[in-house]
Amino acid sequence: MAKKEKTTKVEAAVSDGGPTYEPGYTPRLAMEYRTKVCAALKEKFGYENAMRIPRLEKIVINIGLGAAVQNPKLVDTAREDLRSISGQQPLVRRSRKSIASFKLREGLPIGLMVTLRRNRMWEFADRLINVALPRVRDFKGVSPKGFDGAGNFTMGLREQIIFPEVDYDKVDAVRGMNVSFVTSATTNEEGRELLRQLGMPFRA
Repeated sequence: MAKKEKTTKVEAAVSDGGPTYEPGYTPRLAMEYRTKVCAALKEKFGYENAMRIPRLEKIVINIGLGAAVQNPKLVDTAREDLRSISGQQPLVRRSRKSIASFKLREGLPIGLMVTLRRNRMWEFADRLINVALPRVRDFKGVSPKGFDGAGNFTMGLREQIIFPEVDYDKVDAVRGMNVSFVTSATTNEEGRELLRQLGMPFRA
């Protein structure tokens, strides 16, 4: 029996449709974090140990697809949108039980999810903050009310078309999504300052 070869990181990236990166490549926002943000956080909160400085650990993107119960084709178009936005193949979330009043059967696709880490996480955060959010109509800043008490932050986006990666001519419906920033911060104040230093335009 032939020995199964290990899948390399580059092969894994290609298999799920995401971008590949040259060895040693560091995303712009990750470099900004290392060279400026860490120093600013250390000065503000007085950390003696560099390991205590809050960092961004992962970004989770969720899209709810309740309408897919009546029209399953919505899953395919939404998946393509999320794949274009995140650079990674989304995971389909399925219903765990049947609910007759909602015409919902167990196992039906009702959502999509992507978890971004490392380079893809930094690239997405950079595009969201500096490209997508300024394209929001009548944008007045991000509400800071989405913190969970432990330094993690979730925000809602109403339209996927604010991302330039989405082909407007192929959009079948405008759909929103939730974006969660999971950090190593232990308080909301630390988490908010981390994201603010990264460029998140919080409302005053």
